Amino acid sequence: MVNNLLPFVFALPLLGAGVAPLTRRSAWLQRALLLAVPAAVLVFAISLVAETRDGDVVTEQVAGWVPGIAIPFAADTFSALVLLVMAMLILLCSAFLIATGDERDPSVIPLVLVMSGGVFGAVVTADLFNFFVMIEVALIPSYVLITKSAQKAQLAAGRIYLMVNLFGSSILLGGVALVYAVNGSVQLGELAGAGSASGIAAFAGSVVLIALALKGALVPLHGWLPRTYPYTSPAITALFSGLLTKIGIYGLFRIVSVYFDGAESVQTVVLVVCIATMVIGAFGALGQTTMRSILVYSTVSQAGYIAVGLGFFGVTGLAAAIFYLLHEMIVKASLFLSAGAVETHHGTGQINRLGGIARREPLLGAAFLIAALSLAGIPPFSGFVAKFTVVRAAMDEQQYIAAGVAVAVSLITLLYMLKIWNAAFWGHESSDRSERVVSSGGGTVAVTTASQVRIATPLIVPGIVLALVTTSLGLGGEFLLSLAETAAHGLVDSSTYVEALTGR
Repeated sequence: MVNNLLPFVFALPLLGAGVAPLTRRSAWLQRALLLAVPAAVLVFAISLVAETRDGDVVTEQVAGWVPGIAIPFAADTFSALVLLVMAMLILLCSAFLIATGDERDPSVIPLVLVMSGGVFGAVVTADLFNFFVMIEVALIPSYVLITKSAQKAQLAAGRIYLMVNLFGSSILLGGVALVYAVNGSVQLGELAGAGSASGIAAFAGSVVLIALALKGALVPLHGWLPRTYPYTSPAITALFSGLLTKIGIYGLFRIVSVYFDGAESVQTVVLVVCIATMVIGAFGALGQTTMRSILVYSTVSQAGYIAVGLGFFGVTGLAAAIFYLLHEMIVKASLFLSAGAVETHHGTGQINRLGGIARREPLLGAAFLIAALSLAGIPPFSGFVAKFTVVRAAMDEQQYIAAGVAVAVSLITLLYMLKIWNAAFWGHESSDRSERVVSSGGGTVAVTTASQVRIATPLIVPGIVLALVTTSLGLGGEFLLSLAETAAHGLVDSSTYVEALTGR
């Protein structure tokens, strides 16, 4: 099937970014633009899910050129689901950005829109070089966003972030060049199964996988993430976690399924890396003392949980992995936004300087608790369905070590989530908060004690909405799981995807 609107998923946010400076004199118009673009993509993504729910693939060869010459865009059930969740996260994180007042910086809205265009484009492109370009489009504004306040800690984090991602992009570009040199094409439809055909082609694809593993923060290439993400603003951290790291994971799924055709040698390596990532990330989270640093290490651990399904390449394993990917994006964004509301109001994310938040802000406390329990895999939330399917898939493939590690890491996840809950949300208010400086929008306001002032409702709503989503996905998980199974079938047998791109 052909869908001429696919390229506009990438073009619309870039167009919005170009229009944004022209609306600088109207704050409400800029805010409307920031929300309207992801809302439009969200509506389009819903229609894509409806189009592809039976396993169909929609494509568009830009400008009508023949396959092999035109830049191809394609969407199957997998990419449509990822696009839908990403658009929803950008919409809610943008609402949080407006609530904090960060959008008043004239460069923030264009930067967020450009980054959105990059991640949207990466999800629907079917060309390896174009995939590299889309990642760079997403990363360039992130270099500015991570150092926006120009504080010493942020500049140091920005330097690490810039160096690591430029290094990763260089590896990715080199891998794409090798793939082209060996195969004579970078279009996924032409590369189906190439990685399992020869050793040289497999090496070229492996270079691409290494770059994507770095961008997805898989062990041992994860160290840059906890040294950078906690030092930007809360809304930007939520965006980065839900978008940029997940593009690397998405790319791993696509390359392993199409280029390597699920080769067993790749499965073994992926399984070992993901088990290590799950464990190291979880123990790293236990040792942290701020909400965001705990959640960032958790992002590392959960990346292993998501990609471990690639280690037992089959419909059950990939369906579990896809469900887990969507669940983790939603839940982690909810946690980051709830923690961000606390940090924005109280001026700190140190859990030993907080306490009693759930008693003062019951809605915020409920949103955080629901998301935390879901992340740990407690029923009836989506995390239980996600982790149960991962463990079941591991048992079906007789990967008993992976199943045992998955259960153990779930228990560790519950421990560090309870660490935040007990200290910051349920514990007693810290005695050193009598004179707290509270961040508010673009400036700071000194108050006698932050607990005397309620957290603004617009700061709380995005986290609550996502907590409700994870609850609904837990109670009605069968619907999403059926879509995930359809997407998994498309990855295990990529012939429909390839045929839609090549026409043969």
